[in-house]
Amino acid sequence: MIVPMNVENRNCFIKDSSAYVSNINRVLRNIKSEIVANFVRLDSKGIIITTHKISSTLDLQTIERYIKNINNIKSNQVETLRLSQSNSYIKIISILYLIEDINTPISADVVEKIIKENYIFNDIILALRLKVIEVSYKLICQDC
Repeated sequence: MIVPMNVENRNCFIKDSSAYVSNINRVLRNIKSEIVANFVRLDSKGIIITTHKISSTLDLQTIERYIKNINNIKSNQVETLRLSQSNSYIKIISILYLIEDINTPISADVVEKIIKENYIFNDIILALRLKVIEVSYKLICQDC
């Protein structure tokens, strides 16, 4: 989640970020939230708190309330928290392009099924239809 704040607040928060992450996790446990804050990193407009799951509105409000109540933070210079949104592309390599014994190219449906069944992609939402592209080994490994 993104926490927009001024440079002074950002620097203050990052100095003791490990303690703040612990306290954020404590207040989240108090509201019986299932998310866990992992770490904090700087952003050009504030800080980014990384969690292991997508945060709910209640989680965002709880974290915002905690941050605004920190003694060294000027609460009037902390804006409303929001979830980051990005258009990300996943490049999956080393999947055989042809399905065994059929000599048929792998389809987007097969790849989508693999993604849905794999726990790594539990919190990934596919916004667009997958595209399967065969890339020649010669293009990947020109210097091999």
